[in-house]
Amino acid sequence: MSSPTAHLLEAIAFAAAKHRDQRRKDPEASPYINHPITLAHLLATTGGVDDVVVLQAAILHDTIEDTQTVYAELLDRFGKEVADVVAEVTDDKSLPKEQRKELQVTHAPHASRQAALVKLADKICNLRDIAASPPRGWPLERQRDYFDWAKRVVDRLPPVSEPLSAAFEAAYAARP
Repeated sequence: MSSPTAHLLEAIAFAAAKHRDQRRKDPEASPYINHPITLAHLLATTGGVDDVVVLQAAILHDTIEDTQTVYAELLDRFGKEVADVVAEVTDDKSLPKEQRKELQVTHAPHASRQAALVKLADKICNLRDIAASPPRGWPLERQRDYFDWAKRVVDRLPPVSEPLSAAFEAAYAARP
């Protein structure tokens, strides 16, 4: 498997298997795999990203955080570059939620270019999802808090893509 397309499809198949029993928090409980696929699509189309490492990391970005996947598994399957980008955007779930959120803000200025692209795309997709179909049980205040926190993270990321930054600003403008 040497072609970029094959590498990307391998990441999609892996992520689909890992997220197979997970659903998004939207009212429709859509399949979780839609989220990482949407990230990669946004990066490729709006962002013009053709770096296969970034696209694979976008597909795999929640595997360590939200499934039983470990770094060594990604390292073995996808190589150090991809595994490192995924690790860089992964929250430590052993920490309290508020601490994890603050660490995203604190770490944002130090993100690698590849991780910053994935993080930016993730925040865009999450804001769009919340605006279009708020998660079940999220009152308006929680939605607004998420938007404001996402903006704090994104504002501290290194500049990586003018089109994606504009897409974030447009998504943020739809703040509930």
